[in-house]
Amino acid sequence: MSFRFYRLPALAVFPVLAVLATLSPTVHADEVQVAVAANFTAPMKAIAAEFEQDSGHKVTASFGATGGLYTQISNGAPFDVFLSADDSTPIKLEKEGAIVPGSRFTYAIGTLVLWSAKEGYLDDKGEVLKKGDFQHLSIANPKTAPYGTAAIQALTKLGLLESLQAKFVQGENITQAYQFISTGNAELGFVALSQVYKDGKVSSGSAWIVPGELYESIRQDAVLLGKGGNNPAARALVDYLKGPKAAAIIKSYGYGL
Repeated sequence: MSFRFYRLPALAVFPVLAVLATLSPTVHADEVQVAVAANFTAPMKAIAAEFEQDSGHKVTASFGATGGLYTQISNGAPFDVFLSADDSTPIKLEKEGAIVPGSRFTYAIGTLVLWSAKEGYLDDKGEVLKKGDFQHLSIANPKTAPYGTAAIQALTKLGLLESLQAKFVQGENITQAYQFISTGNAELGFVALSQVYKDGKVSSGSAWIVPGELYESIRQDAVLLGKGGNNPAARALVDYLKGPKAAAIIKSYGYGL
């Protein structure tokens, strides 16, 4: 077996190098499609911006109720990573063989809060619920949104579910539940602390942080879906979510780690 070596003309080398130099930044850049629970909208946007800057990869995120996102994933939606608002939905996907084995982990622990856009409307014990002196109470759909489920659990333990149920204004997800309150369509309602928390305090209106013993712990799990197993950007994002930069952002929005 013999080999022949050819020498390129000197001038021909430079165009080739120029093309390679132009292509090199994009060769290693990939896109990751992420399904994200609505309560995690603001933190995810902040994390995605940092991740894109640090990695060069692109993040495309879709936000919605966990139950709705699960349905989309089950119907073949092209997501690589799923950030749920609970741990039961990722466990279900794991049992169905829809995720990369061993990829499930808890990225945040959520906190339920009763919130009103009105300053001074709520005290630090949520006594307004017992008085019932309001027309509408906003809540996320408990069938699809874990924070809605937590709200029902809290009201049940307080013995107030039956008396307040007629006042419910139900949002399809926690974002819509928040919007009902912020626009004045409901005087108060149950939302995620992350939606109203900034710089270590509630940023507007008034709030009662619901005691954790009134509802089951909101462990929010993430998984690398089967489609994302061969996507370097998806694997890189999952690793980034476990790192110190993401942890700092998550904590700044009032989540536990």
